[in-house]
Amino acid sequence: MKLLWPVCALVLCATSATVSGADPSDDPAYIHWLEQRSMLHQAQELAQSLAGNFAQWQHPYGVPEPRAASQKASVWFTAYPASTVAATPGASVLATLADERLWSAFKTIGIQAIHTGPMKRSGGISGNDYTPSVDGNFDRISFDIDPAFGTVDQYQGLVQRARSHGAVVIGDVIPGHTGKGADFLLAQRAFGDFPGLYHMVRIEPADWSLLPPVPAGRNSVNLSPATVAALQARHYIVGMLSSRIFYAPGVKDSDWSATDVVKGVDGVNRRWVYLHYFKDGQPTLNWLDPSFAAQRLVIGDALHELTVLGDGGIRLDANALLGIERYANNTGVWSEDHPLSATANQLIADMVRKMGGFSFQELSLGFDKSHSTSNGGADLTYDFVTRPAYDHALLTGDAEFLRLIFQLMLRNDIDPGALIHALQNHDELDTALDQFTGAHEDDHLEFRGRELTGKQLRDTVQQELYSRLIGSSAPYNLKFGDGVASTTATVITAALGIKNISRLSAAEIEQIKHLHLLLAFYNAFQPGVFALSGWDLVGALTLPSALVKERLADGDTRWINRGAYDLLGSNPKARSSASGLPVTVALYGPLPKQLENPDSFASGLTRMLKARADLHLYAGRLLDAPSVHAQGLFVLVNQLPDTSDLEVTAINFGSSPVDEAVVIRGATQDAAVTDVLDAHAPKAAIGAGGLLRVSVGAHQGKALRIGR
Repeated sequence: MKLLWPVCALVLCATSATVSGADPSDDPAYIHWLEQRSMLHQAQELAQSLAGNFAQWQHPYGVPEPRAASQKASVWFTAYPASTVAATPGASVLATLADERLWSAFKTIGIQAIHTGPMKRSGGISGNDYTPSVDGNFDRISFDIDPAFGTVDQYQGLVQRARSHGAVVIGDVIPGHTGKGADFLLAQRAFGDFPGLYHMVRIEPADWSLLPPVPAGRNSVNLSPATVAALQARHYIVGMLSSRIFYAPGVKDSDWSATDVVKGVDGVNRRWVYLHYFKDGQPTLNWLDPSFAAQRLVIGDALHELTVLGDGGIRLDANALLGIERYANNTGVWSEDHPLSATANQLIADMVRKMGGFSFQELSLGFDKSHSTSNGGADLTYDFVTRPAYDHALLTGDAEFLRLIFQLMLRNDIDPGALIHALQNHDELDTALDQFTGAHEDDHLEFRGRELTGKQLRDTVQQELYSRLIGSSAPYNLKFGDGVASTTATVITAALGIKNISRLSAAEIEQIKHLHLLLAFYNAFQPGVFALSGWDLVGALTLPSALVKERLADGDTRWINRGAYDLLGSNPKARSSASGLPVTVALYGPLPKQLENPDSFASGLTRMLKARADLHLYAGRLLDAPSVHAQGLFVLVNQLPDTSDLEVTAINFGSSPVDEAVVIRGATQDAAVTDVLDAHAPKAAIGAGGLLRVSVGAHQGKALRIGR
């Protein structure tokens, strides 16, 4: 059941600030203006409309249901609003994403859902003016749709268009932080419950000398580690965190910033110190404050996505960072994988399921932590575990690390059917390899005939990834934290040893397409959800750094992999998206033209996804990742649903053909073997002892069905 409530009764219908002017601070009229535009106020109004409503009792909610979620949609298109080129000059992003031509193409390919990416107004407020987002709309300040992307009516039109094609729309909730909008401004003014929203502390005037002055034109100043230590010594804050996200000398030296002097609604002047895991414009929410203001705001945001906008699912972004405290032994700060995060995730996910939706989380964790965050939490989890491993296999031609990852997954009872196996997303290629950090640094593992510790293995794999993906080997990709800013296509060009992507030949583009389809095959031919982006669909390259120089100034190199793309090809004169991102090189071209060509990337993807759908592989279960001899060979054995048949995914990441007998556990002698992607392939049978003859060419994948 989906309830689309009257929008203007629940959220502010005004789309812009009223007048420009200086910040009137404690003026009651200004405080009222801010309150009406705050997310906490919007959440309260929405809660009042839903409290006691029968809609709360129509769905089970206490247990995650990954296969119920993937049954609704097992192939997703992941959009990025800022990179979407309008279908026609002047058209909105939402109108473009709802275009019938696009959905016709999606249906042909087999795409069953669109994850919109963050669509709501973000950034901050200065006086009566809205200020731009500092992190690609991940600094939300309102439940209203960002006018740069369209309107609430257009979003609901997208939902209806998707439904008419049997698909769902998936939105976003950002439970860890907001932008510096009305909620933050009211918190600084000590108004109502708003200070309880954030991990922020008022500093006594006697200690203001510890705080640096706020530079002219800024509303906060980042604190040095020495200042953080001094404030921690005086018991104001917990101290330095270990995450170091977005750290850059002189830009972000710590996760703490201080406000200037702000007059409160009570007439008292205050200076505050607040936490921001990410950029200083993203103040961190406090999930354990007596006001429970953060819970109310985030739950309200989730309910708005489901009941007002009409989404069928929701992403929980950066949801492992919701608890913070100083360790009891005073040795440091516990700020990642905190039990409070698991509690908060369950609260959000339960509410989403209670209202008929599903949720997924986008976070990178070790296997042991995956269980704790998924127990009662989100239905699905983004597959950060195998993504760097399959890229490592492609880059080196050696699938041993990927095979090891799957052996560890089986040992730790990690279910691929609960994962979202994706190509590129809006972020960097994450190479943190969290499974081999912390308590697992000293684990002993066999790799390439040697015994390595987890730390040694991580260092080895990371060095091999970086040596091939960045620097002189691939100057078009850039380092970002523990990852690499790249597109799928530029991971592939690095694997092919191409150093200059400005002049790719037709033969090189054909090679890129072939390997791109191989990576799509890897992700699609295992249980769970398969997801791909607009950058994948058009074969996007990274942007030259010079084109996004201003966006890279704070060290955020991910903007090179977020170039604008035109999915329909109907606006060829566009040189940028509405958000100002330059149009990037698209090797494969727009979808309608691709689908006219049987040899295109989109057409190859269509054939692949049809075979996957026929198998109902999304609902299968991983049985084994067999040992093999060939360096580049990777094999999975999956139990298909509602049948005794097995599916074998075999991929050769190497540059030489492979012909090898592989033991398939659970396969009976003489069972028929069918190539599901090649109807003309000769029939085969399982040999004695469950042996299957696997013959795959260089950089080739096969899907084999074993059964009657």
